[in-house]
Amino acid sequence: MSVARVRQMWHLLEPLHAVLYYAPEAFDEAAKLGFAVEERWPSYFAWRAAPLGAAGAERVTSAFYSFSPRTVAEHVPAAWAVAGPERILQSRLRAVDRAYRALFGARLDGPELAEAAELARAAAESADTAGRPLAAANAALPWPESPHLILWQAATILREQRGDGHLAALLTAGLDPVESLVSFAAIGAAPTERFESRGWSSTEWASARERLVTRGLLDPSGAATDEGHRLRAEVEQRTDVLAAVPWRTLGEDRTARLADLLGDFWLTTITSGLLPSENTLGIGKV
Repeated sequence: MSVARVRQMWHLLEPLHAVLYYAPEAFDEAAKLGFAVEERWPSYFAWRAAPLGAAGAERVTSAFYSFSPRTVAEHVPAAWAVAGPERILQSRLRAVDRAYRALFGARLDGPELAEAAELARAAAESADTAGRPLAAANAALPWPESPHLILWQAATILREQRGDGHLAALLTAGLDPVESLVSFAAIGAAPTERFESRGWSSTEWASARERLVTRGLLDPSGAATDEGHRLRAEVEQRTDVLAAVPWRTLGEDRTARLADLLGDFWLTTITSGLLPSENTLGIGKV
């Protein structure tokens, strides 16, 4: 299984998962639970952390990695006082159901989506979750019955499995949470301003930049050096390698078939206006 195919599957599935964090239907469901919805972070932390159970701030900070501990502590464990994880998990499936119905309409009942859901589930069920807390927590959840919800849950398991592996790649590269963002911004993955939502102070950002300059990964202006570009490319390639097991298990032919089936749903999602044109994951840039 080529790393190019592995990365393509991430690019196709990530938007289908991320609808949860941006769709108006999801904000409506979050408001019904009692979450503030003037900004996306209260519901984001609730939706994404709920599979871990009523986890504390330290555990969520560890699993999410790139958020400052202060930002996490603003929302966790306060989220569980608004609604327990079990209620949140039920509500997030309702949110995805409503959002997908608004996006895809009658296509939800078509044979293409049913086939895509079957293939994505097969890949997700073969995902290795040892040492991957978010992937393991989502993989332990019961499967919904509807094909479109199966597709979303499979996409979620697979993106968290990849994300957990990405953190291992960052650790191997010696990049701490804030350094991982500074180095990513430095290669042009996204403007520095896009990373402000992670909650690091200007002092923390500047200190991380200085450390990376000392390592020869950035030049004094903050741009990535050749070594900085090389290290980040190595991180992304290692991430692809660590994310390859589900696709290798599914096989080249069935993976290619899934990619073909997802194309129309991916296009609808990214042209819907729901998702930001720039993202902190570097999709379309790496």
